[in-house]
Amino acid sequence: MKTPIFSTNKSLLDLNFIHEFISNSYWAKDRTKETMQVCIDNSLCFGVYLGEKQIGFARVLTDYGQFAYVMDVFIAPNFQGKGYALELMQFILAHETLQNVKIWRLASLDARGLYEKVGFTALANPETMMELLK
Repeated sequence: MKTPIFSTNKSLLDLNFIHEFISNSYWAKDRTKETMQVCIDNSLCFGVYLGEKQIGFARVLTDYGQFAYVMDVFIAPNFQGKGYALELMQFILAHETLQNVKIWRLASLDARGLYEKVGFTALANPETMMELLK
């Protein structure tokens, strides 16, 4: 396995690569490139690279003090199964700017095993959670 590089430098992000994957995902089907750019602009973003090539992405919505929500985590299909997603999640959770965060949340239908490996569990009190979908 090649050693990936993880970066929060937004200037390295490949918007076309990110949008292509995200807009075809089950969680963000048909998200526009313009909306994806707004999401990137307003999030702490993590790119995963092998050499100059971006192979993965994740973003975190956070107040840097109490709460963080992990979103849009993916590794390109031809690089999956090599441990890069686990390394990405470990990098995110260890990131220096996120060390004061007490509550972490995310949603996943298909990668629960990955997130359990880094300590995520089902909500203790899901009955207290609410949402508004527009």
